Parts: sequence; structure tokens; C-alpha cells
Amino acid sequence: MIDVESLVELVRRYNPHSNADLIRDAYAYGAACHKGQFRRSGEAYFVHPVEVAALLTEVRLDDATIITALLHDTIEDTRATYDDVAARFGDEVAQLVDGVTKLTNLELSSVETEQAENFRKLLMAMSKDLRVLLVKLADRLHNMRTIKALDPAKQQKKARETMDIYAPLAGRMGMQYIRDELEDLSFQVLNPEARLSILRRFARLRSENGDLIPRITDDIGIALDAAGVDAYVSGREKRPYSVWRKMEEKKQGFNQLSDVYGFRIICRDERDVYIALGAVHQRWQAVPGRFKDYISQPKSNGYRSIHTTVSGRDGKRVEVQIRTREMHVVAETGVAAHWSYKDGEKVTNRFAVDPFHWLRGITERLEGPENPDEFLENFKLEMFQDKVFCFSPKGEVIKLPKGATPIDFAYAIHTRLGNSCVGARIDGRRMPLWTRLRNGQQVEILRSEGQTPQASWEDMVVTGRAKSAIRRALRDEHRGSHIKLGREIARVALERLGKKATEKALDTAARQLLLSSADDLLVRLGNGETSSTDLVGVLYPELLKDVPKPDGSEASGRLIGLQPGQSAHNAPCCGPVPGERIVGIMVPGKSVVIHAIDCAKLAEFDDLTEEWLDLRWPADSPKPIYPTRLVLTMANDAGVLGRICTLIGEHHANIVDLEFSDRKADFYRIMVEIMVRDIEHLLNIQTAIEADSDIAEVTRYRDSTSWRSNGQGKPIASPPRP
Repeated sequence: MIDVESLVELVRRYNPHSNADLIRDAYAYGAACHKGQFRRSGEAYFVHPVEVAALLTEVRLDDATIITALLHDTIEDTRATYDDVAARFGDEVAQLVDGVTKLTNLELSSVETEQAENFRKLLMAMSKDLRVLLVKLADRLHNMRTIKALDPAKQQKKARETMDIYAPLAGRMGMQYIRDELEDLSFQVLNPEARLSILRRFARLRSENGDLIPRITDDIGIALDAAGVDAYVSGREKRPYSVWRKMEEKKQGFNQLSDVYGFRIICRDERDVYIALGAVHQRWQAVPGRFKDYISQPKSNGYRSIHTTVSGRDGKRVEVQIRTREMHVVAETGVAAHWSYKDGEKVTNRFAVDPFHWLRGITERLEGPENPDEFLENFKLEMFQDKVFCFSPKGEVIKLPKGATPIDFAYAIHTRLGNSCVGARIDGRRMPLWTRLRNGQQVEILRSEGQTPQASWEDMVVTGRAKSAIRRALRDEHRGSHIKLGREIARVALERLGKKATEKALDTAARQLLLSSADDLLVRLGNGETSSTDLVGVLYPELLKDVPKPDGSEASGRLIGLQPGQSAHNAPCCGPVPGERIVGIMVPGKSVVIHAIDCAKLAEFDDLTEEWLDLRWPADSPKPIYPTRLVLTMANDAGVLGRICTLIGEHHANIVDLEFSDRKADFYRIMVEIMVRDIEHLLNIQTAIEADSDIAEVTRYRDSTSWRSNGQGKPIASPPRP
């Protein structure tokens, strides 16, 4: 636990004129009040108020707020009374502690009359002093950091309340660092598997690309120095919940996200901000549609910054935020900037908004309703302005995104209700299904058993749940006819190339298109979601284009990372081709040998890392052809080998060697050495071969001594190659 002198020192760092004796007195009083009390974790209870106070020193709050943090649970959990606190520490502190106590006792997710009435009174009090809310947010943050001490059911309840109420509240108040951590801590409880998945993907990204953050930070620093801008640059991986939310909103996988890294440039003044923006855009290509100027058009909570996304090192998209130091304080601490101290004086930040203005505006708009339940519901609507809250006839609250329609409402309740929807009554009036819902409306869905979703519905809805349900219903309704039509389309498209639309070919194409079955592919062909060109493109892409035969096969002089005069050749064990990650091994007296990064032979050089060269294939240059090998397991039938050789030739690849092994009555294995342009060319050939009904397996050849056996389990080495 932080001792009293350490806490006093934390306050004195930004406020040398603080009343240290009063803080010491509050520390001693709180410790005495909570003596003998323990948290679920087994530690002394007073550890919690002290940690809350320490959190508030990070945003440089005044003495009254720090003392309130130390005492915020005394009135609720000890024998101390409001009068006791007021007599010892003054009315200001007593009112703040009482406000935090009332907020703690509220069930914010409840709409019961007594809870709503308490909430109304508290909001009125908070409109005069929002420091109550700052203490409560710090209190919730520390509770979430130590939530593992609770039983699983209580963890779930606290995490859901935090995600639904406190995190959005922190964000609305501009306290972004608290919002980010509250969301991520809640995410860890509510969906631990998803969070762990994101962390693993970040770890895999680091292992594949190294730590890009310091390298990109240095790149930005060099660009700013050249532009004469004195600025602080920092970078980070985005928080797991932030990444997960983007994946869910955009319906994209991790690898499809464009900006999992974020960088900040903190400048001295606004002039440098725009110079820095120019330097970044001059150095890297800006991503269209990803530029926002919140300096000329600040957010309602005072947030100001330039946001841009650029294609950085190795083509990785990164988000860059550029702002001044004053703007950065407001961006991180929000309303707390209004109370911040520096060197004992209250800081005047010209960008900080009046925290009372926003909340006072809410209370003025909400003073009208007499019904406390209505007041609470209206307050929630103010807090979540990007959401629409509507009521079912039974009084159930349905939360939807802005722009939602009655069809979204119906699917939010149940898929069967959505599928059978024929109309809606909104506040008792019959309205069209495309009507955009507004906050507080009551929606009654009219249904009919004979109704089925219409294709036009997809353009009316905004929720992913509704869109996917409509698409699924439409697919199921027409699935049989689409399969029949799709099979005919596939037959005609492949027969034009002299190929057959076999089940094996369709299964292979379905896998390449990330579909679960050949029938799903046929449905997509039949309904027009996938074209016959797409089908041919994944099976026989080389047949769609006339690719001129490249010349030259020497890698030397073409690789990035080779020193002048150095020559290189491909290792026969792995046969690397452009598009694969590679490494060079310097052999004394010989040229550099190029290996694929996953080549097993590299283990032999683990102790000779000084001989390793970081090499890369050049981009946008004429590609020579490279030898590589495939191992095929094929049916031992007449004409199969000839058909495969013809297929390879159709893909503009030359066969330079064939070796047979494991001849059986029905199957045999063959290693074929071919010349290809790059990894895409090779994968196209593999896919086309795999689509043949007489091919059981196609694998990349990686080991020069173990691809075949002599029948006794002993490897037969292939003859050395020049």
C-alpha cells in the first residue's frame, strides 16, 4: 500500500502549495475508519481508497478531490457520518463524499422508481460539482483492475455495467485513457477468448515483422527533423478491445484491418501541427478517406487533433494523430483538465471545455418529466447519442444503432419475428417498414405466418444481425434453383477451357473462395454473387491471361540486401521463389545461398548468425523464373500424368525434371521440378493440379533427402543438382 508520505509527494510534484497536513489527516482518518475491514482479495480495505487517490494524482487534481478519494467509502461502509466528515474536513469534502456514496449505491442498470429518483437528485448535484464523477470513475477503474477477486457471476455483472455505463461515460467526458482501460478490463471478463486471440495475433505479427513501432517512430522523427519540427513521437499497438470492436463493426478479420498501430506526434504549437502533417504526407502515401481535422472542427468535449492514416514501413497502414501539448492534455484527461494544477497554480487550458456546461445542459433538458423512470431513460439517451432506444409493447428496452428501422427492431427480438414481419405500429400508428426509428418510440411488430423476407429489406436495415438473417433466409428459399443454375454455369465455363466441372474441382474452388462446400459455391454462382470468371480464376488463373515467358534464371544482383559484387543462388532444399520471406547464408569462397525462412536446413546455421543476410525480393521489377519442386500423389491411370503436364504448361510453367517413387497398383508419387515466376504463380499451379479428380495430394517439396523411401523406411537421397 502507498504510504502517506509517498501520496503527499505525488501531490506536491504538481502542487507544491497543497495542504499536506490535511491530506495526512484524511489518510489517518480513513485508515482508522476502515481498520479491521478487508477486501475479497484478503488485503486491507484501505488499500483501495489510497489507490483511487493515487490515480487522481495522475490527472493533477486538487486537494479536495484527493481527500474525497481517501474518504469516499467512509460514510457508506464505516461509522463515520456526513456531519463527522464536514466537521473535520469542511463542507466541500463532505458534499463530494456524499455524492460519491449516492452514486455507488445506485443500480445504474435498474429503472425502478426509487433508483431513478436517486439518480435524478444525484445528477442535479453533479451539475454543480463533477468531481464526484471523477472520483467514481477512478474508483471503478481500480475495482476493475482487481476484479479477479470476485466470484465469476459478480465479475460478469460488474464488467457489463462498466462496459455499458462507466466506459461510455468516461469517453463522453473526454477521459479517453480511463475509457480505454475500462473497456479492455471489461472485455477480458466478458470475452476472454476473443481478447486472448487478439493478443496472440499481435504476438504473431511481432514474430513475423519484428517490433515495427520503434522503427516507424524513428522514421517519423527523421521526417519531422527534416521539416524543422520539434516534436515528441510515440507509438503503440491498439488495445485488444479497440481492435475487436473494429473487427466486429467492419466485419473484417485481423489481417484485413488497416491500422492496428497508432502513433502520436505532440508539437509545440498549431503551426507545427500542420507542418508535421505535411511532412508525414510527403514521406508516406495518405490513405484516402482516412483524414479528419478535429482542430478546425473540435468535438463537443473539447477534443482537438489531426487524424490521418498512411501506408508506412513495408506497406503497413498506421494511424497518426498530431496535436499540441495543450490539446494532448485535454485529449487524455478530458474534463479533469479543468481542475489540473501545475507548480501550485491552477492550469488554464484554453482548449478545456467547461465541464459544468455539458452536464447542466442535460439537466435543464431533463427537468421537465415528472416520472423518475422517464428521467432516467432520457438521461441514458443523452449519454448514448449514437444509439436508439425503443420500447416493445411489453416495456422491454431494445437498443439499436442510429438509422435502425422496424425490421432491425424485429430481428433484435427474434429471428422468427423478423422473418415474418409484415408491418409495424410506431406509437400506435401504422408506419412503413423503412421508417427510421427515434429514441423513446414504442414499436409493435405486425407479423404473418406466410411472410418471408424480401430482397429489398437488406437495403432498409443497418444491423448486422438483421442483414445476415435476411441473406440467410433468401439463400435458403432459392437454394435448390440456384444450385441447379450454378452447376450449369460452372459446366459451361470450364468446358470452354477443355476442363470438367467435377465435384473435386468444385470442392477445390470452394476452399479457395473460403466457402464451406461445393453447394455453397454453386449457390453463389446461381444467384450472381460469384461469377464464372471468379470460378475459372481460382482454378486456372493462368488460362485467363497471356503471360509472356520471362527470361533469365539468375537471382544474383536482383535481391535487396546483397552487397555490390555479391552473387546468389537458390538453395535446392527449399527452392524459394519471389513472394516468400527469405534469408541468405554466406558460404566462404562461394556465393550467397538463398533459403526460404521456414527451411529446415537453416537449423544447421543457428550458431553462425553472423553469416546470415537479411534479403528481400525486389518489388516492381521484371521477374526471372526460378526452379522449385512439387510432390504429387496421383492415381495410377492412363493419361493422368499427361493431363497434369499439359495443365502445368497451360499455366506458362516449364517442367525441367520428373522423379517417380512409391509405385503402387492404384497410386504413385512423383516429384516434378518446374520453373515459376513467384509464389502466386506457384500457388495457382498447385490449386489447378489439386482440382483434378485423380490427384490425391499436392505438397511443396522442402527436403532433398526424404521425399521418397525405398520400401524399408530408409530415405533415398536424390542425386546432387548443379
